[in-house]
Amino acid sequence: MSVSLTPDIPCKRLSELKTDEEGVITRVFGHGSFRNRITEMGFVRGKSVKVIKNAPLLDPVEYEIMGYRIALRRAEAELIEVTTSPESRSSGANFTTSEGTFPQESANRFLHKAGKTINAALVGNPNCGKTSLFNMASGAREHVGNYSGVTVGAKQASFHHKDYVINLVDLPGTYSITEYSPEELFVRTHILEQMPDVVINVIDASNLERNLYLTTQLIDMDLKVVVALNMYDELSHSGAQLDYHALGRLLGIPIIPTIAAQNVGLTELFDTVVAVFEDNEPIARHIHINYGHDIERSIGELQKLIWQDKDLVARYSSRYLAIKLLENDQTTLQLLQKTPNYDKICATAQKERQLLERIYGEEGETIIADAKYGFIAGALEETYHGAPRDKHARTSRIDQFVTNKIWGLPFFFLLMWLMFQTTFTLGNIPAGWMEQGVSWLGNFVQSHLSEGSLRDLLVDGIIGGVGGVIVFLPNILILFFFISLMEDTGYMARAAFIMDKLMHKMGLHGKSFIPLLMGFGCNVPAVMATRTLESHKDRILTMLILPFMSCSARLPVYVLLISAFFPRHQGLVLFSIYLIGILLAVGSSLLFKRLFFKQTEAPFVMELPPYRVPTGRSVIRHMWHKGSQYLRKMGTIILVASVLIWALGHYPKGDASLTPAQQQEQSYIGHIGKVIEPVIRPLGFDWQIGISLISGLAAKEIVVSSMAVLTDSGDDNASLVSNLQNLTYTEGKHAGEKVYTPLVAYTMMVFILLYFPCIATITAIRREASRKWALFTLCYTTGVAWIVSFIIYQIGSLF
Repeated sequence: MSVSLTPDIPCKRLSELKTDEEGVITRVFGHGSFRNRITEMGFVRGKSVKVIKNAPLLDPVEYEIMGYRIALRRAEAELIEVTTSPESRSSGANFTTSEGTFPQESANRFLHKAGKTINAALVGNPNCGKTSLFNMASGAREHVGNYSGVTVGAKQASFHHKDYVINLVDLPGTYSITEYSPEELFVRTHILEQMPDVVINVIDASNLERNLYLTTQLIDMDLKVVVALNMYDELSHSGAQLDYHALGRLLGIPIIPTIAAQNVGLTELFDTVVAVFEDNEPIARHIHINYGHDIERSIGELQKLIWQDKDLVARYSSRYLAIKLLENDQTTLQLLQKTPNYDKICATAQKERQLLERIYGEEGETIIADAKYGFIAGALEETYHGAPRDKHARTSRIDQFVTNKIWGLPFFFLLMWLMFQTTFTLGNIPAGWMEQGVSWLGNFVQSHLSEGSLRDLLVDGIIGGVGGVIVFLPNILILFFFISLMEDTGYMARAAFIMDKLMHKMGLHGKSFIPLLMGFGCNVPAVMATRTLESHKDRILTMLILPFMSCSARLPVYVLLISAFFPRHQGLVLFSIYLIGILLAVGSSLLFKRLFFKQTEAPFVMELPPYRVPTGRSVIRHMWHKGSQYLRKMGTIILVASVLIWALGHYPKGDASLTPAQQQEQSYIGHIGKVIEPVIRPLGFDWQIGISLISGLAAKEIVVSSMAVLTDSGDDNASLVSNLQNLTYTEGKHAGEKVYTPLVAYTMMVFILLYFPCIATITAIRREASRKWALFTLCYTTGVAWIVSFIIYQIGSLF
């Protein structure tokens, strides 16, 4: 039933509360996607909410509700009404209560294939450990991180368990399955269309109340469900007690405690999956959550109409569809468009929704959310006991410094500088060993093969080209080590929290910062990670500026040129390159916001997960995954490109008296380079640099292998660095002058930072956005690269 506060209780907006002040929610204003998301995450009447701290730039604000931390902008907090009255806090009453459940012993609608194959889907909130469970169970190597949005698509794997083959799908983390964000619709569509035999609902044991909201929606969908009560060790260590057997009987869902990261409980979990699949699990039964007399009557009225379409109810739960109609879910209305009595269903849904809104004084989706949380509160009251310790104590101590209004931003920039400096200083040691090994291999082949094209191909094309790139593997691994630490510890979400106000000024969402930071590793998964942004405008805008985030593929070029021409202050020079990309991303975002995206921004609603100590297994797996991708490039695209560039530079053979540089100028590649040289000459680049830049269109690492092949001096003992330092023009007004100078090297790094993303990134943008935006990105980035490089070189030439 609905209970309203008495008029004399003073109320204020959540945004007015001070740090450490606590209030009880009395009303949520607003509408649409914001209202849906905020109520699903627990901001409903009767819930206590506490202000933890402001971001360094005073916006957004971190709050605690139902035992977890979440960040809201002040503009969103302004839409939530609270009371600080002692009476309301002490009562701790929910304003909506559920009247329990009643069983429904119905046959499961999701028919599974005969035989010994089980199709299972992993569903759960962000940060609940789904992907860790997926990796441990299947032996897969998917990326795991302590922030929302790590899984941006469905990951699939198959494995054997006893006599069964289990096809397991890891779906994106989602707080609910409404239509607020793309991942929510993705999860819902997968469940409804693919009809998994069993859904494994992974729940964070330390966040039961919030996580069980999604479970109630799965109950409405009439599915076979098994709950993995993950991170159970955190619940045990907190001092709280949960009778999960009793909770499972209340829900009609078997609950299995697990610690996925340590492979604890997974055998029992999949034993239960098999039992549920075979209908041999006594706890598993379908129940209906009793939402109260008024809501149940409305559900019944809609079910009578939905049942008239036999084909529809054969695929979807009529109760689930009825509840969605009361929530005014537009996707469900589209699903029902082909039903013969669609108009009558719509009219009845509107009438029943308006009736309930008059009774409860709230919108339909809020009424259902209140009822669900009322049911959850009642279930936990019977099964959850004890006064758990503050699980955020360690997190709060760390955040006192990391997100401090004075030290938060300096710490972030210090961390970025440390990452780049360590990439150089520590990475150069093993890189030097590898360079010596490549040189030794080249000399060995040179001395054991007779002179001819085959020897030149092996030494100059393959060993020189591929070897010139592979030596930077240690630098790549160190970069990904730092990125992995930020993701696994939970700092990535804090970075978004710290930077939201600046991102907001740029016209971007604070959560855009996560894919942008991921772009320092690789632009392709970063483009895919934009799916976690609820607003279509935010996704497109983030994709358009992502190429300015310097990916690890560009790092070998930077390391090479900085080592050759900037032996002092290497980390500072590298940091300046990355900073230029960030500044241009900011400028481009402001420009695009003005030209293309003028609509209002999406609200900032983001969970701040507790800090966790990353496991060595997770960090090493992440590093090795990226390292193996780098090595695969060596044996495929970079090898082919190196051989092709060598052949174009080796043929046709000229006079034997010509120097290697003169021979290349008269080769096929020399002729191609001379054609494009006028376009890049204003940037200080010659034809050899032009060819290297063109080769980088496929993959930026190829720029290094191209430079290794094109700058071959004929001296077997000369390194690539010395070849670059000593390369001179052979003709024209610049004859005898150095091709590469510090100014040219810096201009070249800036051009490589900004121009044409690799083919894989353009393909990802086309797939995630459209062909139009992919072509725009291609042209815009290359144009910006030319203009900025021209300015740098021309101004630098004056000094």
